Amino acid sequence: MLEHAARVLDGQNPKNTLINIGATAVGIGAVYEIAKQKGFTTMGIVSKLARDERIALSQCVDYVFYVPDHTWGGLVPGSNRLSPTSAALVEVSASFVAIGGGDVTRDEALAARAAGKLVTFIPADMNHEIARRRAQKRGDPEPTEFRGSAHAALAQSGG
Repeated sequence: MLEHAARVLDGQNPKNTLINIGATAVGIGAVYEIAKQKGFTTMGIVSKLARDERIALSQCVDYVFYVPDHTWGGLVPGSNRLSPTSAALVEVSASFVAIGGGDVTRDEALAARAAGKLVTFIPADMNHEIARRRAQKRGDPEPTEFRGSAHAALAQSGG
């Protein structure tokens, strides 16, 4: 994931590109460190759950915006509309690069595409151990496929 992210960042100008991820230090949040090393300004839009649950934020995120939201993002359960966090992320972003990802990534990328924004999808496996722990926490069977739901929705459609 980090190699893919570094290549994407190398194709952008740090003077006119703001890197916007989810503010936390885990998963895709690891890209913040690379972005800072390359001279980018960084920001994060994240659910207030991150603050409420004391989730570690990246040390390399310049600006953090907490959104009043009772979910971590994606679609509001039982609806086809984005949660407040995902809606904010899609609204303020000019383009999207998704490197692998699960339901939230899928939902945001599809909404961005529907809004006419450029969406680039790069296939990548999720962290196997984290995926196993999440499944166990939810009481789901242990995963055997690690490409994530974003892959199924975005890879076949040209990203």
